[in-house]
Amino acid sequence: MTMKKINAFEQGEAILKTLSKGAFLTTAAGGKQNTMTIGWGSLGFKWGAPTFTVMVRQSRYTKELIDANPEFTVSFPVNEGFAKAVALCGTKSGRDMDKFAEAGLEAIPGETVSVPVIKGCSLHLECKIVEHYTMEADKFDKELGAKWYGAGDWHTCYTGVITAAYIEE
Repeated sequence: MTMKKINAFEQGEAILKTLSKGAFLTTAAGGKQNTMTIGWGSLGFKWGAPTFTVMVRQSRYTKELIDANPEFTVSFPVNEGFAKAVALCGTKSGRDMDKFAEAGLEAIPGETVSVPVIKGCSLHLECKIVEHYTMEADKFDKELGAKWYGAGDWHTCYTGVITAAYIEE
């Protein structure tokens, strides 16, 4: 399999369109790896570099791994055939199962980070975290807070500099 380097911004429409249907946020640390479905994220340009920001709730297993290893990948399932895997990885915890095995996903090594990407998704970003912060109720819109964070399980936002962006060929 070959990977074609891309400019993440040139693929911005595909990234955002696919993200709204679900993408895979993958983390790895201490010999463990996990992936979870995300539907929120932000492609941007900060500190002179292209960035991608992901949001992870405090209760998630992914948060443990991403805090232990400040790198992540996002694999966007542009190709057909990932709907069941997206659903499973968005509803089950990696604490309780090997999501890669259960969902039939194949991890392949990242090019610039120690975290794998998911084979077959087609579009991949590799990121090294340069900023993270936990959202706080007193700094957030009250109406949105009541809708999305009624249980108080706030997200931590992780901004990563995009170290590689590519499409599987």
